[in-house]
Amino acid sequence: MQTGERVHCIDIDESVIPNALHFFQVFNAAVPFIDRHVSAGRGQSIALRHADGNVTYAQLAENVGRAGNVLLDLGLKPGERLVMAAVDDPMFLYVFWGAIKAGIVPVAVGTFLKRPEYLFLASDSQCAGFVYSSVLAEEAAGVTGTTPQLRVVLPLDGVNSIAERMANASPQLKPAPTSPMTDCFWLYSSGSTGNPKGVVHVHRDMIVTSERYGRRIAGLEPGDVVFCASKLFFSFGFGGGMTFPLWVGASIVLQPERTTAALALDCIEKSRATVFFGVPTLYGQMVQALEQKPRDLSSLRRCLSAGEALPAPIFNRWRTLTGVPILDGIGSTEVLHIFISNRFDDIRPGTSGKPVPGYDVKVVGENGEPVTDGEVGTLWVKGESNARCYWNNPAKTAATMVGEWLNTGDVYYVDADGYYVNAGRGDDMLKVGAMWCSPIEIESKLLEHPKVREAAVVGRADENALIKPAAYLVLSDPKEETEETVAELQTFCKQHLAGYKYPRWFHFVSELPKTATGKIQRFKLRQSSS
Repeated sequence: MQTGERVHCIDIDESVIPNALHFFQVFNAAVPFIDRHVSAGRGQSIALRHADGNVTYAQLAENVGRAGNVLLDLGLKPGERLVMAAVDDPMFLYVFWGAIKAGIVPVAVGTFLKRPEYLFLASDSQCAGFVYSSVLAEEAAGVTGTTPQLRVVLPLDGVNSIAERMANASPQLKPAPTSPMTDCFWLYSSGSTGNPKGVVHVHRDMIVTSERYGRRIAGLEPGDVVFCASKLFFSFGFGGGMTFPLWVGASIVLQPERTTAALALDCIEKSRATVFFGVPTLYGQMVQALEQKPRDLSSLRRCLSAGEALPAPIFNRWRTLTGVPILDGIGSTEVLHIFISNRFDDIRPGTSGKPVPGYDVKVVGENGEPVTDGEVGTLWVKGESNARCYWNNPAKTAATMVGEWLNTGDVYYVDADGYYVNAGRGDDMLKVGAMWCSPIEIESKLLEHPKVREAAVVGRADENALIKPAAYLVLSDPKEETEETVAELQTFCKQHLAGYKYPRWFHFVSELPKTATGKIQRFKLRQSSS
């Protein structure tokens, strides 16, 4: 896609306004993401690679049409919600895009949940349909009868499934006459501070993130083979593992199992992936594995990260081991993907980089006014991919989505050169000796020590009820869990950090608590410290 090009319901024209994307009045996102590749002559190019074989773009388009027709034949209507508890395999894409093409709103939810969580999601979304991968049947199949609106509950594969019905369905499906601002899909945000929230996105949002970040910043190209370790229900995986490669006509490597460092390395080697998306925790684990056993990752030309701040030590060790830098940035489910990022020709390790063109960003203080550079504050962002609202939660919508701005809740500062530096979530920040202290800064320093594999820092009250840093560490060698190591690490921190920032307590653990998407759950460590 180049300036002045018309791409199925969208014009890309920067001759007047930089980064301008002009959407036609009648616009269905399934057309440019799915149908366009067939009409452009890429029908025989490989769209999906998975354990059971490859799927071409022509086959993908046909199966999307079949899935959409099945959903309509089951009685689902345009505008109704379809909750999808689906593992990362071709059926996810067939049903997700088939729903969108039919005007139905797919709601992708986690695949590591338990029955009460699925019951909540079915009830909260007021969905008309709930489909699930057969491997999740024990937890997901019990949602039948959750609400009066829920009429269709079926497995995606196996007996009496969506897949069986697709075999006899027509591949021809006329796109629903939606608009750029019609509700298109939902993702559910993390429930770390309560029940998860339904984040409502419209048809234009995927195009905005795919064009502005996926193509222009990440640099994906039609010949790429893309493997994303994060799952498709997670916004980072949603973009890196599906919408970005589909937008440029690249090839997607699908892997339904929970991703480990060994599995990720195997997958890159076997698929000869050229682009890899992973979260910082996984990169750290992969670095440890590579230091023990080299692997052939020579196919990689792009590596990208988000989800939490990427510590500079992990960036440096990965680049030394692979020769490929990691492009780090920050995004959110509410913005759909990354809105601040480093560039491959402009990387500042330990920072999130600079705003992606097309997004306005500001760091504000408690009074809501922008702070001066170098001063910490809360990160706000404005852009065309910002979610329309939180479903059925007007109070949270009003508090977070202030006019055109989104309050991310992340604490940041801008350094002297204009790079944005992540200081953590608002509730992760520590005030030590009346001075604000970022746990990420301390964690990053600890990770520079050769004995430390993973680190998390939280605040704990001392005997005088004053907050001080406490470190939870996973060591490379458990035999090093000694008082001598504690003294060594404390001295190391005192030598390289401001005096008030060194951890007063060290706890050695076998693993750190993490979300299903790999983020460290510091709130659980705070609870254990109280």
